[in-house]
Amino acid sequence: MSAPDLFTAQRVAAMGSGPLYLRLRRLLEDAIVGGMLGEGEALPTERDIAELTELSRVTVRRAVDDLVKQGRLIRRHGSGTFVAPSVSRVEQSLSLLTSFTEDMARRGLSSRSEWLERTVVAPSPDEMMVLGLSVGDTVSRLERLRIADNVPMAIERASIIGSFLPDPASVTDSLYDVLDKRSARPCRATQRISARNVDEREAALLKVAPGEAALYIERVSYLPNGRVIEFTRSVYRGDAYDFVAELKIPER
Repeated sequence: MSAPDLFTAQRVAAMGSGPLYLRLRRLLEDAIVGGMLGEGEALPTERDIAELTELSRVTVRRAVDDLVKQGRLIRRHGSGTFVAPSVSRVEQSLSLLTSFTEDMARRGLSSRSEWLERTVVAPSPDEMMVLGLSVGDTVSRLERLRIADNVPMAIERASIIGSFLPDPASVTDSLYDVLDKRSARPCRATQRISARNVDEREAALLKVAPGEAALYIERVSYLPNGRVIEFTRSVYRGDAYDFVAELKIPER
């Protein structure tokens, strides 16, 4: 569908009630979902959209800004605004204890991380309780944005007992590879999964809208001797992850 056919005052009016920028945003969303605007397709300029829809440029800019924040549109400096690639859903088994790097490699996806924090600090009350630490002990905190094929997938916050990882800066890629070299790789874990909405900071990192649905996961990992070594709290994009568990009927 050509721009003059899609961007009309009549089509905007048909998007229901509410502020004009929300109606235009719905029109753009429907066009993307319905395939009228394909992946990588360039949008007309905001000025052209304003003229075609008889809206102000401020209204058009607000609608486009919302969709850029949601990750549906991408702005490229000097080139314009384009429809973003769709996010491929990733399935992760709940029966295997593997790292994000290993998960993505098995799926043939390139993965990388952007470090947000790597520090040695005094444990918080929650970390002391879960990791079994005392006053005077330390934890290594590692927070990073997990990215697969250039799409932000998750924010991972790991707390490791300081004596097992005295230098968190030594982790440049896989945490479990570093722990394995120190004979401290976890062998089992328990996970608690819940639904929540991302806050402003998480939304900005994951390139979704504030309040979008996400999966919040707390994981406690154990060494072969039964000692807890890792306490991880992660936020996964709800539109990108499926967690799969194999269930067996108990024998009678």
